[in-house]
Amino acid sequence: MGIESGVSSLLRRTDGVVRSDWRTRGRGTAAPSAVRVRLVAVPLPGPDTRWRCRQCGNLTRFDVTRRTRAREYVHVDLAGEALVEEREVSEDVVEHVTCRWCSAVDAVEVVPRPAPSVP
Repeated sequence: MGIESGVSSLLRRTDGVVRSDWRTRGRGTAAPSAVRVRLVAVPLPGPDTRWRCRQCGNLTRFDVTRRTRAREYVHVDLAGEALVEEREVSEDVVEHVTCRWCSAVDAVEVVPRPAPSVP
């Protein structure tokens, strides 16, 4: 069983959330010296929370891998140009969040937003 087939079997989940996932950095097959990283699902921040990297303190730049399932109404004109006029999202799952500054994979957490300052 190759690394690709092993990873694809780990990605299949029935509850829609990837809780933990092991992948190998780099390309090709896994070598004995290959680095393995663990991916853990991170919840989306709400109106009173935000993401923060525990490793470097970043609050603004993240790479987000998400899986979206949607139904779209597409209008194609006679020239062949397609335009999505309606979109209904039935599933939107954030699989993992990576810090853009330090590339930390499992260090992003949800923290409370600071209270707004009143003059």
